[in-house]
Amino acid sequence: MEITADIVKELRLKTGAGMMDCKRALQEAEGSMERAVEILREKGLAAAAKKAGRVAKEGLIETYSHGGGRIGVLVEVNCETDFVARNAEFRQVVHEIALQIAAARPRWVRREEVPEDTIAAERRIYDAQAANEGKPPHIAEKIVQGRLEKFFQEFCLLEQVYIKDDKKRVQDLVNELVAKLGENVQVRRFARFEVGEELQGSQEA
Repeated sequence: MEITADIVKELRLKTGAGMMDCKRALQEAEGSMERAVEILREKGLAAAAKKAGRVAKEGLIETYSHGGGRIGVLVEVNCETDFVARNAEFRQVVHEIALQIAAARPRWVRREEVPEDTIAAERRIYDAQAANEGKPPHIAEKIVQGRLEKFFQEFCLLEQVYIKDDKKRVQDLVNELVAKLGENVQVRRFARFEVGEELQGSQEA
């Protein structure tokens, strides 16, 4: 069964889970909406999504330096209470996110932050590539969408493959923490510096 955008949106409305989490759940469930909901609940993702609307004003700003000071990262991760902000597991995950930023060079926290003109420019490139490859229009559009998805997964922090576990995305790491701690946890913004280069990323949710 083809996993269409409409089916993914329907599951998202039912559970409140993220688009990529919904898509993966539907793929695992072979298109079954009921089973996909169960999968999200089993993984704690639906519960994490419900907490996402709660105010998260506490948290931690982590600093990380790598390569003898050649790469530096600042990242702010928010939670709901100062108690959780002091929690060792929360602090460890924030540190892991800083390591991810240093190693994987994201440009934005989430895809919603990618400027429309950047997306339009990427789409033009992918359209031209598909045309040069001689693909018919209905196939070309799927190819373009697929390449846009790869772009988001490469440059949006929460959609990147976790550097320490290629079966997880960074969002999965956050969702697991939410399920364990029972609080909304949000990666708010980050900045990545590298000697000799301009600022690599500075984004605010």
